[in-house]
Amino acid sequence: MKQKVGKVYLVGAGPGDPGLITVKGLECIKKAEVLVYDRLAGHRLLTYARPDAELIFVGKGPDKHVYRQEEINEVLKVKGLEGKIVTRLKGGDPFVFGRGGEEAEVLREAGVPFEIVPGITSAISVPAYAGIPVTHRDFTSNFAVITGNEDPTKEDSAIDWAKISTGIGTLVFLMGMGNLPHIAAKLMEHGRSPETPVGLIRWGTRPEQRTLTGTLADIAQKAKEAAFQNPAIIIVGEVVKLREKLAWLEEKPLFGKRIVVTRSRQQASAFAARLEEMGGEPWEFPTIDIQEPEDPAPLEEAIAKVHEYEWIIFTSPNGVQRFFERFFAVGHDIRELCGIRLCAIGPQTRKELQKFGLKTDFVPEEYRAEAIIEGLKNLDDWQGRKVLLPRADIARKILPEALASFGAQVDDVVAYRTVRGGGDAVLLRQMLQDKLIHAITFTSSSTARNFVDMLGVEDVAERNALLEGVTMASIGPITSDTMRELGLPVDVEATEYTIPGLMKALLSHWGIHE
Repeated sequence: MKQKVGKVYLVGAGPGDPGLITVKGLECIKKAEVLVYDRLAGHRLLTYARPDAELIFVGKGPDKHVYRQEEINEVLKVKGLEGKIVTRLKGGDPFVFGRGGEEAEVLREAGVPFEIVPGITSAISVPAYAGIPVTHRDFTSNFAVITGNEDPTKEDSAIDWAKISTGIGTLVFLMGMGNLPHIAAKLMEHGRSPETPVGLIRWGTRPEQRTLTGTLADIAQKAKEAAFQNPAIIIVGEVVKLREKLAWLEEKPLFGKRIVVTRSRQQASAFAARLEEMGGEPWEFPTIDIQEPEDPAPLEEAIAKVHEYEWIIFTSPNGVQRFFERFFAVGHDIRELCGIRLCAIGPQTRKELQKFGLKTDFVPEEYRAEAIIEGLKNLDDWQGRKVLLPRADIARKILPEALASFGAQVDDVVAYRTVRGGGDAVLLRQMLQDKLIHAITFTSSSTARNFVDMLGVEDVAERNALLEGVTMASIGPITSDTMRELGLPVDVEATEYTIPGLMKALLSHWGIHE
């Protein structure tokens, strides 16, 4: 039987901000059996890969080649011939100094089907993130993108310095920091004014983005003094002057902050979106995952007799979601809840109930079980009251025990399981070692416990050294107590035990006003 041949997608990942990948590019990541990526492809994009995907890092940096291009070509060819769906994830656009054309040629010669998925090139996106348009009607109507790493000792240069120096308004050099003095000298030698503005943008579109401006005459010296290195682009032209007026990214309150979100993937999106909106980069490291109960029978039995309950107490949005998923799945009608009083532990849980058109009868002022107990104690005569408590398998026993002590008949049923998540601990440890993480957020005791387990650093002193300089933020006192028991520092504790409250506390800690 003839062996099935796979397919290779040569995908442009964009300049670094994961939000700049194309819809089709993201689809290719999600379906890939093999993901071949380099250092300029944003690592957050890897979180969209299938759990069983084979991840192959072929990163290359100036003078730090991990894989030769020929070896990368061979990986793509071999995996394609094995019948795999392969996504080659490349920073920027695969056909703009990305050597995608060479990879495509090898695949064509080997008979491996391929597709090109263009990406947003750093040549235009990185200047835009620095507030520099490559064209502007008041300055120039043309621009050129030029490789910056051509050997300066080469006798026959592929760059026509005479033409580009005076014939093109904006020049964008990629991968050129090592040749910056040579580039500036060549442009001035061929007629470009020494006073021409120049911008250098490092790690564009990412939290580490830094911009340095000068002129052709002084930019090389400025870069040397600032130790400005790759990966960076060089932009030459009058449009660089506009940065002073148009810079926008640096004005966002969380610019430059990379914040770890330890919630489950199902819950992290809203928090992550808010962080991004404020200019931060959320780094999703899910320490928990929300799953169905191992035995759904107790929940289904409670739902079958739901009309018998006088109170249903929800202690999390997950509890609401899972209860109603099962409620409707087994054929029940919302009208069956008529007359039942509803309690929500906090505003987020209340909002989840509102999605089903339900109003709550009680929400405590402080969003934890102890406050529910205190608030409900005198709200009803609990003797003989039937109460349903659909919640997590690992929830604390304080609430059902207190209600039972009041005389209530409590059915404490598992609506969902909280299990260990699938965050990439190896990558997180590396990020912490490289001091690229600014804060880690914890939204429950289980996120803290699983974080410690997954991080895999048992020695508390060694772990705290790894976390030195990182702001450790807790959603409330219960989570904070657990963190301290585990030997984790608590730098920030929300006074309102919600995600908005945690965000507010974090901003306050950093002296940032929304």
